[in-house]
Amino acid sequence: MNMTRVAFLGLGAMGFRMAAHLCVPDIELVVWNRSPEAADALLKAGARWANTPAEAAEHADVVVSMVRDDDASRQVWCDPDSGALSRMRSGALAIESSTLSVAWVAELANTCSSAGVGLLDAPVSGSRPAAQSAQLVYLVGGEANDVATATPLLQRMGSAVQHVGAVGSGTLAKLVTNALLGVHVSVLAELNGLLDGLSVGQNTDAARVLSAVAATPVWAPVDHFLSSVMQSGDDQPQFPVELIEKDFGYVVSANPQAELPMLETAWQVFRRGIDAGLASRNMTAVAKLY
Repeated sequence: MNMTRVAFLGLGAMGFRMAAHLCVPDIELVVWNRSPEAADALLKAGARWANTPAEAAEHADVVVSMVRDDDASRQVWCDPDSGALSRMRSGALAIESSTLSVAWVAELANTCSSAGVGLLDAPVSGSRPAAQSAQLVYLVGGEANDVATATPLLQRMGSAVQHVGAVGSGTLAKLVTNALLGVHVSVLAELNGLLDGLSVGQNTDAARVLSAVAATPVWAPVDHFLSSVMQSGDDQPQFPVELIEKDFGYVVSANPQAELPMLETAWQVFRRGIDAGLASRNMTAVAKLY
């Protein structure tokens, strides 16, 4: 399949950085966003503006979406008047890179199939710096042939493409990834609060204790970053509290019959963060709760 005509839907903090890597001479890039001004820099770099997702998708070989949640995804793909699927040609490929619920991705897959459009659910692991430097890891669900076709395009925006199974598998892998990350964040936030509240001699502090723990096998690589950010107090958003809270809701809903006490507890930490006015701050800001 020809992959030179690309439509990109959603130019938020992640989408803009991803789409910027597609502003290259061998790609005809068309972009859409609810707020047109978000596209200004891309238009100056050679992208073309579309007034609706449908207009963006009309002549595209592949349409990529990077939006906030299920509701936004449903609107950009399936709105009967402005949705991308209303004008995508049969045989084109849809790539949904948003972090969504498993149930919605299954519904979207059926809708795409009815329209003769292939679908990859290809959410990404990595925050804004990784998107900026094209170091995202793609977690992809879909047909092997479609994954092979899309891989060169995805590699312009990421450093790795992991094909994890059928449509829906990428979404599940992303939700599990974010759930595990959220557990690390919530536990480290609590431990930082515990250590800050203790006094064991004059030469002991939270940073020194955690530095020692970091030398043991129980310390995960991501914990270095999470702990240092918490201790610095820098809560500039890379992965906001409100978004990881949303993802916990999606992962818990993936199997309503499952017993998930650890995930439910971590989810509650981020809900408390939202109640405390931290919704737009980085996920590590929940350390302020303690």
